[in-house]
Amino acid sequence: MAVDPSGKPVMAEAARAGDAEGNFEDRRPLGQILIEMGSLDDTKLQEALKTQHEKGGALGQVLIEGGFITPEDLLQALATQHGMDIVDLSQIEVPEDVIKMVSVSMAQVYRIVPISFENNVLTVAMADPQNVNALDDLRFMLNCPVSGAVATEQQITEAITKYYGGQKESIKDILDSMTGEEMEVLTAQSQAETIDPRDIEKMVNAAPVVRFLNLVLLTAIRDQASDIHFEPFEHEFKIRYRIDGTLLEIPPPPRALAMAICSRIKVMANMDIAERRVPQDNRIELNVGGNPIDLRVSTLPTVFGESVVMRVLDRSVVALDLERLGMRDEELQFFREAVAQPNGICLVTGPTGSGKTTTLYAALNEANTPDVKIITTEDPVEYDLDGIIQCPIRADIGVTYAACLRSILRQDPDKILVGEIRDLETAEIAVEASLTGHLVLSTLHTNDAPSTITRLLDMGVEPFLVAATLYAVVAQRLVRVICLKCKDVYVPSEEALLEVELRPEDVEGKQFFFGRRCDHCNKTGYRGRNAIYEIMKIDSKMRELIMASKSTEVVRAEAQASGMRTLRESGILKIFDGITTIEEIVRETLAFD
Repeated sequence: MAVDPSGKPVMAEAARAGDAEGNFEDRRPLGQILIEMGSLDDTKLQEALKTQHEKGGALGQVLIEGGFITPEDLLQALATQHGMDIVDLSQIEVPEDVIKMVSVSMAQVYRIVPISFENNVLTVAMADPQNVNALDDLRFMLNCPVSGAVATEQQITEAITKYYGGQKESIKDILDSMTGEEMEVLTAQSQAETIDPRDIEKMVNAAPVVRFLNLVLLTAIRDQASDIHFEPFEHEFKIRYRIDGTLLEIPPPPRALAMAICSRIKVMANMDIAERRVPQDNRIELNVGGNPIDLRVSTLPTVFGESVVMRVLDRSVVALDLERLGMRDEELQFFREAVAQPNGICLVTGPTGSGKTTTLYAALNEANTPDVKIITTEDPVEYDLDGIIQCPIRADIGVTYAACLRSILRQDPDKILVGEIRDLETAEIAVEASLTGHLVLSTLHTNDAPSTITRLLDMGVEPFLVAATLYAVVAQRLVRVICLKCKDVYVPSEEALLEVELRPEDVEGKQFFFGRRCDHCNKTGYRGRNAIYEIMKIDSKMRELIMASKSTEVVRAEAQASGMRTLRESGILKIFDGITTIEEIVRETLAFD
């Protein structure tokens, strides 16, 4: 969402309406511009368009890969299409005061370099002239008109190195730059018992508040944080990032900034800034570095002010590809078979934050073909998937999982995703859907795959219905991946091996790795996460046990006898692959006797 200088949200299209670059509708097709330039003829253009239609992708890239044009031709055409000039950064010396207008974090994230500031208009060089949303974000952040010019990616990289060098903007830099007068005003406003709406508007648009929050958001996105926590206490205001499942605290701003920062977030999320007594939820849409970022914002009134949590949904860092989830070859083959079934139920289980939804999205992404109709019902819809109908749950108006699922069955779907089976009613409708020729994918909160059977029976689903419809259960966990920048070999102690039930003779010839904790991984030794899986197939023997309502222990023993690899065993294989550590597997998995 773009925001005008007064703090009010505006549509991106409206924000661009008066741009010097011109309206989208007035832009000529790229192929036409290349033909007029003499870089392309109509025959080659038609050939490239046919290839693009068959294989997809951007037309410019298709033309380059086909050898029809050069990268320089494409840059020139894109600049012409967007009404921008091409600049040679190697021939320009940018004044220091212009460089200071854009912080190093903005330059790195947006891949831009400021080159001039004339008539109150800042001109920035960018490698991707199609990323006009970046210009919208910069106008909002810098509170001045911004125009674009085009330079090569290599020149942008070299210029950032030249002008910013080893600079790294920090929270401390911004706090140190605040004047005593600014802090006094913010402190007085935050301590007032009643605040005039005009004072709130001044507070949320104060330059230190805007700069501080921008850096917090940019840093979180750059470090691939999944959540940002703003937590007010009596004498301090904590900010923490959740990165790879672990909370990391950053240097806290002064307590006086708490209300201003929370109010600014509420303005960006189009919430009621005057209401601080009840929880609120909404979302912010940004475009950072060419990637669409969705921030889900939740506020919660506490004793010392409002606690705000922002869930960062960055599609660019989520692997909606079954090949990249971390399954081993035989696991991947079976899971693909399960998702390809014409009917039945496939469940993915695990605690909150274990990657269940990502696994199911990846499965749907692969199954999403023109001849298959897929409908999902989710709470909330986390990522938009083209070609799939997605229905959000609205329990407050009666749109529950059960109610939504009933309506979905009248929409003639082939495959259905139910965000979560929470109660007997939803479970029974899912069973009914599978019996009437639909594949149902869903999630459940259980510790492992075998206990899923017990959970369904405890809900009240008849054993014969579970046996007749359930095809597979996939339990999963996310484990942190050793940082590649500081990865090193070590020899684990015998006590450490015993924690994962290994003996020294079991690991002869095996190498173990750990992270030495560098700046790249925020001194944690880990960077990124990978999934481990426990996949239970429901065969004829397993159906007999379900019909007899056997205990979880009996079901688990049969599943392991049939070849099921437990979460702990999957984790040990990841250790042997050099992907993660013994400590991670012990933390995320249970050992069953």
